[in-house]
Amino acid sequence: MGDLALRTSAGSCVNALPGAIVLGLENAIGLTVVRELGQHGVPVHGVARDADAIGIVSRHCASWSQRPSGPIADWLPALIARTGARAVLAISEPDLIALSTLPARIGECHILTPRADPLAKVLDKLQTLQAAESIGLLTPQTWQPQAGEDFAARAADLPYPLVAKWANPPDIQPILERAGLEWIKTDYIRTPQQLFALLDRYAPIGRWPLIQQYCAGVGLGQMLYMAGGRATLRFQHRRLHEWPPEGGVSTYCRAEPASAHQAQMDQSERLLQALGWEGQAMVEYRHEPDSGRYWLMEVNGRFWGSLPLARYCGAHFAWEAYRRAVLGQNDPAPPPRDTLRARYMVPETKRLLRILLAPGRIGDPFFRRRPLADLASWLLDFLDPRARYYVFSRSDPRPWLRDMAQIVRKAVRGEKR
Repeated sequence: MGDLALRTSAGSCVNALPGAIVLGLENAIGLTVVRELGQHGVPVHGVARDADAIGIVSRHCASWSQRPSGPIADWLPALIARTGARAVLAISEPDLIALSTLPARIGECHILTPRADPLAKVLDKLQTLQAAESIGLLTPQTWQPQAGEDFAARAADLPYPLVAKWANPPDIQPILERAGLEWIKTDYIRTPQQLFALLDRYAPIGRWPLIQQYCAGVGLGQMLYMAGGRATLRFQHRRLHEWPPEGGVSTYCRAEPASAHQAQMDQSERLLQALGWEGQAMVEYRHEPDSGRYWLMEVNGRFWGSLPLARYCGAHFAWEAYRRAVLGQNDPAPPPRDTLRARYMVPETKRLLRILLAPGRIGDPFFRRRPLADLASWLLDFLDPRARYYVFSRSDPRPWLRDMAQIVRKAVRGEKR
């Protein structure tokens, strides 16, 4: 049981509320969950893969332990018993998958993660798209290549440009790794020749990504907490920047007023109802302001990358899960603010450098490069009173200091971040 030895974090304090376990303190998402629960007085025990995790040094992390080897089911019950935790939350999709097969409660501890059936539907983009179409949501034309199909005939009928993305990333990633193939989150395809090259790339494993119609517009994320089939907390944001620039992790985003996109928010709630979803989720769209169309991209069933913005605005999704399950509080959550923005500075800086120094590596054929405007924005936004940061916090600076030290150390060693 040595791996489960508890370590007390500097700055921890004793609270009256029952404790919670958070699996995954390595990134800004896990750090935000720790900060949010700690802000509400919940003693957080973090589980990290190593002692370098940035969430460990947050003043809101009361204690932590190094993650033991082996399946979660083998060691989590003992950790719950040792900590007395009444709630477990997790960050990564592999952990969500593992936890989804465990009971919803272990003793008095609530496993605050999705159940297996709805999680499987959300992780499989095809199932999500089918559920969306059943309630009338607008979805991009999608083709899932299968062995034995006439690829040439299908390629001739598709609306170029196209986007390729895997239907179920957790399922395909180990297969690609065993075959020595790189997992690419998103590929952009301009011509049939490029499509044939992509199909040939994955022919050795007989598995191919989804091929979708390219959807223009801006990224809109609608976040909802579902309890008993209804949304008890809502928040939405617009993606301003992403890394890589053509689409990926949100690096700069702003809150959208609750009065905007109201009809689409109702549709997002209907979609989660159709999926049988309980807990937090983000429904992602590409919104075309000129036409008013909303193209569904996916449903993100885990805590999402832009969670820090939601926390700054008062939309506390981890606390919503905890207070309802552990404290039995069913009163409405207070309305969040809608005036703030948040920046994820390391990937935001990488985005700027690619725009300035390597524009040819940007895969989106419609990406609008504005190098001078992007450089000015990167500088001036430090003076914007609405701006907040994914990792940096004046009231909790140690995670940022650790993150900066790790960046410098990797730069000296020539390692990639």
